[in-house]
Amino acid sequence: MTTARLVLEDGAVFSGQAFACSEKPVTGFGEVVFNTAMTGYQEALTDPSYLGQILVMTAPQVGNYGVNSIDVESTRPQVAGFVIREASRLDSNFRSESMLGDWLSTHGIAGLSGIDTRALVRRLRTAGVMRGVITTDMSRSVEDLLKEVREWPSMSGRNLAAEACQSSGDGWDSGLGPFATMTPEGSEPGKPDYRVVAIDCGAKRNIYRHLVDKGCEVIQLPWNTTPEAIRAEKPDGLFVSNGPGDPAAVEPLIETLKVVAGEVPTFGICLGHQLLALALGATTWKLPFGHRGANQPVRDMDTGRVEITSQNHGFCVDWSSLEALDCQVTHVHLNDRTVAGFRHRSKPIFAVQYHPEASPGPHDAAHLFERFTALMEEARTSSSSPRSTSTAGA
Repeated sequence: MTTARLVLEDGAVFSGQAFACSEKPVTGFGEVVFNTAMTGYQEALTDPSYLGQILVMTAPQVGNYGVNSIDVESTRPQVAGFVIREASRLDSNFRSESMLGDWLSTHGIAGLSGIDTRALVRRLRTAGVMRGVITTDMSRSVEDLLKEVREWPSMSGRNLAAEACQSSGDGWDSGLGPFATMTPEGSEPGKPDYRVVAIDCGAKRNIYRHLVDKGCEVIQLPWNTTPEAIRAEKPDGLFVSNGPGDPAAVEPLIETLKVVAGEVPTFGICLGHQLLALALGATTWKLPFGHRGANQPVRDMDTGRVEITSQNHGFCVDWSSLEALDCQVTHVHLNDRTVAGFRHRSKPIFAVQYHPEASPGPHDAAHLFERFTALMEEARTSSSSPRSTSTAGA
């Protein structure tokens, strides 16, 4: 195998094998982060929230069920590089269409295996996530790579939503297919009941699939959309998606949300959760090493119920700044007591920091999509929705 290496900004070097490499040397710069999930590597690799990051998996072996064209969250791998302990030599699954390494190579993503990922993750947990470079170009000296890494922009202050956005006013009409739940009571399968504008900051496809499955017609608008463009769609609801980077840097969207959030029922996930909080007047801060994995415990403060959630974020909403507003913290991360969800006390706005569409529980948090449609139905019934006299798609 070709040799590959990872160089961190603190000078640490991890050398191993390139299990994914194209004919030409590949080099990727980014923030080095780790994910504790045992499965779901293809969903993670294609999650736009990982844009600008080098992803490390803590699972000891990765790639055993291959990759396919269905379990993707965007059009391509979004990571700057991929680091694992051992790459499976077989793809044993009837749905597999390609080996993981071959798939990454096709997209020009460097994959590094054969290193002590446990030592790497312990370093990141102790010092916090840091910038790094992954490369298969062994002609480059560690000194030169280290110099470039330290000059690479940090995640704080970067508006990566502008790069991750893939929408320009198009619609989304695909549901969950064989994994679909029952359609909402009283609705007709295949006929949308609610018109939802989804602001795309790097949205995962499965979020849209869940919305469609719950009877929503989804209209995707880009991250820099305007209040006028949103209102022109006459939506029943507004959704703000997940995405990468520093939420405070997505200033145009924050200004838009200051105007339109709560005019119709509004729901945010991950980056959308942070952006809605910022638009309402709260603040955000960067976590030392973030929450990335499929086994994150969250307590619902209303019911006391603990949900096992999937999370992928490096920033967090400040609790005290949120409660100083007309807002209530609804969900708390049980590992570090950070904010995992909130709602506005007088406006139809709610958001969560985790991913209810990712099904780690497997369905612990899927009810949040039903809460969103219930809010839209309530708004329609009370004639507060601009579409209260008609049905979407009628």
